[in-house]
Amino acid sequence: QVQLVESGGGLVQAGGSLRLSCSASGRTFSNYAMGWFRQAPGKERELVAVITKSGARIYYTDSVKGRFTISRDNAKNTVYLQMNSLKPEDTAVYYCAASDSGSYYVRGGYDYWGQGTQVTVSS
Repeated sequence: QVQLVESGGGLVQAGGSLRLSCSASGRTFSNYAMGWFRQAPGKERELVAVITKSGARIYYTDSVKGRFTISRDNAKNTVYLQMNSLKPEDTAVYYCAASDSGSYYVRGGYDYWGQGTQVTVSS
């Protein structure tokens, strides 16, 4: 089992920044690719960013490219999502998730999920 706990969400004005953190415990963190997802009210949960086990490969959904940065510190068992130039449409509950399946570009490839942290961007 892997336990994931997100933190860092909150209310911010458009154009502002937030840094989300996801702390992992349980199995070896460096064995897992890590993803950040988000779910806005009435919408499907979508993949925002992925970082592979070593951090060698990173993926962003188009809507956040150039604004969000995913990173990880395997020594601290933590993955981060730095979010800059936030827009009202970024408002959602943000979840981190862990995958050891190799199918880390799809929601179904993730085995462990955090409880989510709310991000609200006001206009």
